[in-house]
Amino acid sequence: MTAPAPQTCSVVLTVGNSLMGDDGAGPLLCERLEAAPVPGWTVVDGGSMPENVTYAVKAMKPQRLLIVDVAALGLPPGEMRFVDKERIRVMGIASTHNMPLSFIMDELKQEIEQVVFLGIQPQEVGFCLPVTDAVQQAVDRIHAGLAGGLADIPWLP
Repeated sequence: MTAPAPQTCSVVLTVGNSLMGDDGAGPLLCERLEAAPVPGWTVVDGGSMPENVTYAVKAMKPQRLLIVDVAALGLPPGEMRFVDKERIRVMGIASTHNMPLSFIMDELKQEIEQVVFLGIQPQEVGFCLPVTDAVQQAVDRIHAGLAGGLADIPWLP
């Protein structure tokens, strides 16, 4: 986790397991943001148990929180969509993590004005697999797009 800068008003909470193929998208984004920070954004690595870092995210008092994880969205590998909390709950978006992301979003929304989930469609999730090229490219797009607010990524209908 990078130390929050005083002017930070936005946090990226990355979720995933780097030992599970494309589920490592979140940790990969965290590495990229730590190596090349984006002004105004602080990254928190939630790993495979993001519920364990919600206290740290709340303590930063961000105005905006972007949660990034892979999700089975029925799209081509590497495609991304913003997904609202109710849609996550209704779709039952598959997660390899202990607590449903909709619960974590509910908890964080109590203290953070804007909480948004960005899902990346995985190609392969399996033990000891690398992150695929399609998902690596998605991570690069997120990293490059944070400064501009990721305006080119659509919402899941």
